[in-house]
Amino acid sequence: MKEQNATLNNALWLLGLVVAFPLALIVISYGVKTVPGLLGLEYAQTFADNAQIFADATKTTLLLTVTSGILGIILGTVTGIAKLSGFPPFRWIASFYVWVFRGTPLIVQILFAFNATPILFPSVVDVPDFDFYAPMVALALNQGAYNAEVIRASIQAIPRGQTEAARSLGLSGVQAMWLVILPQAVRVSIPPLVNNIVSLLKDTSLATVVGTLELANAIDRFKSQTFLVIPSYLTSASIYLFLTTIMTFFTNELERRFKTKSR
Repeated sequence: MKEQNATLNNALWLLGLVVAFPLALIVISYGVKTVPGLLGLEYAQTFADNAQIFADATKTTLLLTVTSGILGIILGTVTGIAKLSGFPPFRWIASFYVWVFRGTPLIVQILFAFNATPILFPSVVDVPDFDFYAPMVALALNQGAYNAEVIRASIQAIPRGQTEAARSLGLSGVQAMWLVILPQAVRVSIPPLVNNIVSLLKDTSLATVVGTLELANAIDRFKSQTFLVIPSYLTSASIYLFLTTIMTFFTNELERRFKTKSR
């Protein structure tokens, strides 16, 4: 019965996560249309006319966060394991990757991905929405470097006796890592990984430097066209705060579930 309830709760959590952000886009669009009017602001109609632009830009911000976040977790897991590999070339490559992407500014990485990649690989110029994919790749690589250190530290936090016990049962090194060590390391790594994802949502604003029409870029264009500086920045901050609040709610719930399972 408890297992059935846990499965149902997990399904409801996942459903809530899937539904939450599309609903958030509707709330953002409606809020931008109506809140200035309810407050009796003289520029209310200007915001109402641009509400859909804000919603579309927020959608791009969320897509950047989700795609680069998933890729960053995959890349970070592979790199974190490689840093602990007994095969020196794997350790060297993983350590070099982490050193480069943690040691250089994210904005430089985005600019390099957008401006240098077409020079190195001219065929990417023909890729549709390149101004989306270039910062997405840069964000994913940056996230992967930070996640790699989280995964590495989480694996090292698992007592060595766990590995020895798994090997004594006849499991290979790969099987021991996949079946015994990683599931425990995931529970340890959830809090810092969650923090990285929330930070990633805000870091997507740097994509504006290459012209990606995400939230920060849309707000900046709106400000330039209307000269409503303070209202523009307050709107931007409110939308980011709204999104991070939703994300923090679900990630805190995820963390709580993993803590409950580990008891």
